[in-house]
Amino acid sequence: MIDTTSRATQESYLDQGQQARQGRLRQWLTLLLLVYFLICAVSIVGDGFKLATGDHAERLFEFATNPFVALMVGIVATALIQSSSTVTSVIVALVAGGLPVAVAIPMVMGANVGTTVTNTLVSLGHVRNKDEFRRAFAAATVHDFFNLLAVVILLPIEILFGPLERMASVIAGLFYSDADLSMESVNVVGRATEPVTGLIERLASMLPGMMPGIAMILLGVALIFLCIRYIGKLLKALMVGRARQIMLSAIGRGPLTGVASGALVTLLVQSSSTTTSLMVPMAGSGAFTLRQIYPFTIGSNLGTTMTALLAATAISGPTAMLALEIAVVHLLFNLFAVVIIGGVPFLRLLPVKGAQWLGRVGAQRKALAAGWVLGVFIVLPALLIAVTVL
Repeated sequence: MIDTTSRATQESYLDQGQQARQGRLRQWLTLLLLVYFLICAVSIVGDGFKLATGDHAERLFEFATNPFVALMVGIVATALIQSSSTVTSVIVALVAGGLPVAVAIPMVMGANVGTTVTNTLVSLGHVRNKDEFRRAFAAATVHDFFNLLAVVILLPIEILFGPLERMASVIAGLFYSDADLSMESVNVVGRATEPVTGLIERLASMLPGMMPGIAMILLGVALIFLCIRYIGKLLKALMVGRARQIMLSAIGRGPLTGVASGALVTLLVQSSSTTTSLMVPMAGSGAFTLRQIYPFTIGSNLGTTMTALLAATAISGPTAMLALEIAVVHLLFNLFAVVIIGGVPFLRLLPVKGAQWLGRVGAQRKALAAGWVLGVFIVLPALLIAVTVL
């Protein structure tokens, strides 16, 4: 009787294990399918933008030729959508459709700033406990201060001398050149996505006037948003446990380990917002100090750049190099920010001191904390855009 019961229990465990493996396999296959549709969506937006604007793409974005306005567009768009991956993927597609790279660069920088609003909102969950809120709000806003400082340093340099655009152009040119290894001659991704993108374009062409292009843009943006949203959910289910272990083992081991681990975890879950939001409750509880999580936070900026690089592989034709160029700009901007701010002791401490001060002020006056979120990410950028446009 005991043997029969034991055998039945073992068989039950085996069945559960097999079901779990099958479930994970389905999740991985779904993830691959979503990545495929993400790449298709980027191509659809680019093609739709070309159809809708023709040769007038630059005129459409004349309001954003002021780099500061373009920066604000990136901040507001990302703060509203709460996904820098979505915004940067759309920017890559728009560049493929004719958006000038010089206009897109400040938008990408703005997306970096706007993405920090998510973990700042997460910190508001600790608002009832003054000490917890002080620590959590400081942990969240250190990302704000770092990204704002990166923009303050690198945007003026880019406006004056254009080093990011120049370097990205050289790097992109290595992949799209006359050499035998050029990606342009063998665009496997473009051929793989052609059945879906071609079908969408044929269906949209039945609409009159400019509607085909507009319909493709709207459909592509919606598809990008949905794909990234569900990719994030799947990766959380598949990877967050492992990512959390990496994070816990890396924090406190030194700045280089923290930066590398932050990049790795963000690469695994494909969301810098998720990565940084995981740390806010830990900081609020006092498990880790602000200085311990700071390197991990800035490392998340590097990991999130992979989405734009992936999106750039969807583009083919004469604008493919430009799409890859803006994706590389995103990577270089974050890489230089880590090297410059992290490498200069005086600059390295500024985000920490700013976050500590804001954490103390926000804990004393909760309205100021709410004002920081609304003011930095919504009100101030929207006012600057409105003033410039009008």
